[in-house]
Amino acid sequence: MAKVAFLGLGVMGYPMARHLAAKGHEVTVYNRTAEKADKWVSENGGRAARTPREAAQGQEIVFACVGNDDDLRQVTIGEDGAFHGMDKGAIFVDHTTASAEVARELYAAAKTKGFAFVDAPVSGGQAGAENGVLTVMCGGDADAYAKAEPAIMSFARACRLMGETGAGQLTKMINQICIAGLVQGLAEGIHFGKRAGLDIEAVLDVISKGAAGSWQMENRGKTMNQGKFDFGFAVDWMRKDLSIVLNEARKSGASVPVTALVDQFYADIQKMGGNRWDTSSLIARLEK
Repeated sequence: MAKVAFLGLGVMGYPMARHLAAKGHEVTVYNRTAEKADKWVSENGGRAARTPREAAQGQEIVFACVGNDDDLRQVTIGEDGAFHGMDKGAIFVDHTTASAEVARELYAAAKTKGFAFVDAPVSGGQAGAENGVLTVMCGGDADAYAKAEPAIMSFARACRLMGETGAGQLTKMINQICIAGLVQGLAEGIHFGKRAGLDIEAVLDVISKGAAGSWQMENRGKTMNQGKFDFGFAVDWMRKDLSIVLNEARKSGASVPVTALVDQFYADIQKMGGNRWDTSSLIARLEK
């Protein structure tokens, strides 16, 4: 068991940190809203720190799951950031969905200070975090990854080193590209079937057993048909992720026309007031 810190107790970080504690790790938590960190400690034990720097002091592994590149910089290299308190030989594991660029920047900063940095974005959403079955895509040095992997598996069902620093974030971008196109296809299929007068639940039941089947169909098809979008992964978050994808595509020259189009469809959902709706809400713009 390891001495660890967890920075960021949002809908993902809160249960991820809980799984670490449940597995017997000694957990110190930090959250920008201190009351949330105190609540976590009251439920799970451990200790709450008032700054990322304080949280990181004396820890073997420091985990983070925050909002975006700027938030990540703030909790690492900002004033009272974790990088100012970490010991040589420690490991910083970042679960934020962020850019590959910031991952490389922080890897270099960590290396100059004598500790390791692993970019490790996750897939599986709030339900995956709550149930401890996330998929984790990592980039970084193999030795640092090997040391961190057992602790990561406290809240994951799959974890893999994808390559050098930034490879984890690039893999997560591919994940979001695939989801964007798939959800739009599912939305159009359900919309088409409703206009044709078919029993959509019967349609989903039969086609889910064939080549069209997917996690999204199994878990979101019925609720899309019912117009229910109160789930874990919000449209605002998806647009943040897709902006990272599109920026990276511009740099590399990759062509992602469907992703760019679906990003604009999500912008339509935001205009409809669906900022906090689940990503499956793409169907709402077809049926307005």
